[in-house]
Amino acid sequence: MKTQLTNYRRLIGVLIVSALALVLQFVLGLPQYAQITISILGSLIALLMFIDMVQTLRSGKFGVDLLAITAVIATIVVGEYWAAMIVLLMLTGGDALEDYAANKANSELKSLIENSPTAAHLVSGDTIQDIKIDVVKIGDRLLVKPGEIIPVDGTITEGCVTVDEASLTGESRPIDKQTGDNVMSGAVNGDASFYMIADKTADDSQYQNIIRLVKQAESQPAHFVRLADRYAVPFTLAAYVIAGVAWYLSGDPVRFAEVLVVASPCPLILAAPIALVSGMSRGSRNGIIVKSGTIIEKLAGAKTFAFDKTGTITKGHLTVDDVFGTNGYTPDQVLQLAAGAEQQSSHILARSLVAAIPDRIPTAQDVRETTAEGVSAIIDGQLVKVGKAAFVTPDPIKKIDKTTVYVSVDGTYAGYVSFADELRPEAKRVMERLHQLGVKQIMMISGDRQPIAQQIADKVGIDKVYAEKLPKEKIAVLDQLDNTERPVCMVGDGVNDAPSLATADVGIAMGAHGSTAASESADAVVLKDDLSLVGKAVAISKETMSVARQSVLIGIAICLVLMLIASFGVIPAIIGALFQEVVDTVTILWALRARIDKTEVTSISSGNGKKHPAKA
Repeated sequence: MKTQLTNYRRLIGVLIVSALALVLQFVLGLPQYAQITISILGSLIALLMFIDMVQTLRSGKFGVDLLAITAVIATIVVGEYWAAMIVLLMLTGGDALEDYAANKANSELKSLIENSPTAAHLVSGDTIQDIKIDVVKIGDRLLVKPGEIIPVDGTITEGCVTVDEASLTGESRPIDKQTGDNVMSGAVNGDASFYMIADKTADDSQYQNIIRLVKQAESQPAHFVRLADRYAVPFTLAAYVIAGVAWYLSGDPVRFAEVLVVASPCPLILAAPIALVSGMSRGSRNGIIVKSGTIIEKLAGAKTFAFDKTGTITKGHLTVDDVFGTNGYTPDQVLQLAAGAEQQSSHILARSLVAAIPDRIPTAQDVRETTAEGVSAIIDGQLVKVGKAAFVTPDPIKKIDKTTVYVSVDGTYAGYVSFADELRPEAKRVMERLHQLGVKQIMMISGDRQPIAQQIADKVGIDKVYAEKLPKEKIAVLDQLDNTERPVCMVGDGVNDAPSLATADVGIAMGAHGSTAASESADAVVLKDDLSLVGKAVAISKETMSVARQSVLIGIAICLVLMLIASFGVIPAIIGALFQEVVDTVTILWALRARIDKTEVTSISSGNGKKHPAKA
């Protein structure tokens, strides 16, 4: 942010100097003072930019800025001060524009910090006191109420509950916890209170560890060579050679300045940033927010894509997967009885049951809920129990390796209902599309169990699976990729994905229903609940970079022709500087083509493979 403000101030400074010089020369009739003003202040601005350039060599500005700064100094020395002013306007204006194109939201994880646990209920004897989370000590006894975020890592001492750890581990199903089990900060408590002993302070707990991981990842960005940087050095050398030869053969130092003026690198300073801004605008119209122009470049060259599972490849909420009936009960009857008994419960599985048959739910009476066990109710004069196997019947029942509720009627086992995290219908086509766009490797990095993750990966065509990974372990998977597998893009939606989104060369957050923490940590955000937009983002990036490359090469070609002509002394410096505005116009108009949707983009969201014209 400080660098951006500096560039904007320099542009304003150049504009003020230009206005002052115009007044001195054309209003007051004092051209010598106009020359002195431009020479002194222009040299000062050029010197400051040169110091900046030396300090930021790693940013890749050396090639383009050095050439422009040399042109400014050379024109001032030979007395062509208005040419120097035009070049300075171009240079500072280009830097300000590049800042705008490359501006990444510096959120400092504001939302992640705001959503972190801030208070805890301290139990002392018979009293309960609300305290700040920062003062929780190891060994403190805490109360966690229904629906609250667990404040610190600890151990349950009293109570049987169900907690939602999806934002931390990616595990989509609710986890049953009982006395003696460990719980992590950041997980959401279910519908019953419980007591716990703090095992760690807030600073050492899981949620704060995630925050630190993200900050660390964002402070260590991977090195990346931008499009303009790749052409900067050869273009600069060519300009110096032509200018030097012209000076040597003519014996006139003015010839050196005249060549460098037309060589001022407008194509590199302006063309690529404008094309990238145009590509970002096009992405925004299509529901994809890309936070910087550099991300467009990285997306266009992505070789590896990594996906989280829950909420990304899947929809992130459980739905009825299978219903089994026995002892004379049909699957439809079992589903109706389960939904009838559970319809008044706030449990996540209860909502899924009710959603499965909203119009055929029987009326239940005398509903009673046993925490972490199940629900009983009277339906049509019969006692219906829904929940864990041991709760519904004392008879041995074959356990199902899925999230499952069992059903009994008057003590007789009636069947079960199992649940699964629903696969996004467009997921398989997304993977195919990414391969078509040149992505070499697609992998899944999930906190879910290996069998579930592998099953999902096989269905959608993912190449590698890394399962049961916590946030720090997800980072390790990304870090182990070598240069031949980069740039790497990570797609996720939860709090647990935030560190890996920040670590990847490009982090893409599914922002429609994902956590704000993921969106803030990501480089790009998909605003619609449609995974196909990930493929569309890559397609837009590739087309944008194609236009940017064309703009740069066209501008360089024109500049080379002008340099050769100027080397014969037929283009005065002031005219050469004005010629640069013609080059600017050509490259800008060409670069703006990146804003137009000019190809058909496959619509994957319906899963039918049909194509629809992209909207301009």
